[in-house]
Amino acid sequence: MKAYDEAAGEFLGKLDIVPVPLVSWDIYSLNFQELCMNSKDVISIQNIAQRNRWVYDKLDSLSAQDTGVVVITDIKLTIVHATSNIVSMTGYKSEEVIGKSPKIFQGKKTSQETLVKIRTAIERKIPFEAVLINYKKDGSTYNCQIKAEPIFNNRGQLVNFIAFEKEVA
Repeated sequence: MKAYDEAAGEFLGKLDIVPVPLVSWDIYSLNFQELCMNSKDVISIQNIAQRNRWVYDKLDSLSAQDTGVVVITDIKLTIVHATSNIVSMTGYKSEEVIGKSPKIFQGKKTSQETLVKIRTAIERKIPFEAVLINYKKDGSTYNCQIKAEPIFNNRGQLVNFIAFEKEVA
């Protein structure tokens, strides 16, 4: 074994690459599934955008930045897509919220005043930012920062809403 290690060391020393210790593969593998899910989420969002002919210049930056949870609704505010990382924030898997209203996350402590402001922005078809007390699947609360905006198609028609959500302190 010692001869093999020495030969491998000599060979690798001649290469222009730096070998990565096996322990780093263990660390990488912990995030590998998350990376795959993020990639699938971006592809799904791009498919929705293409199908609905979005005119949205921020689409390319979705994979390049930490966008938190991305929720897309149709114009009736029915959830059509939620990124897989929604489970870490809400306890719901994305497939559990698709077809439902974002009201699934609201409860007694959710500010009605803030909901009116959100509803007004939606009716006016303008972007909005808000922080709401939302509810997880287990009934516990969390502060949800929402940055949302309407999405229009190439004919200027409203086709979706996109919301970027993060749990904040």
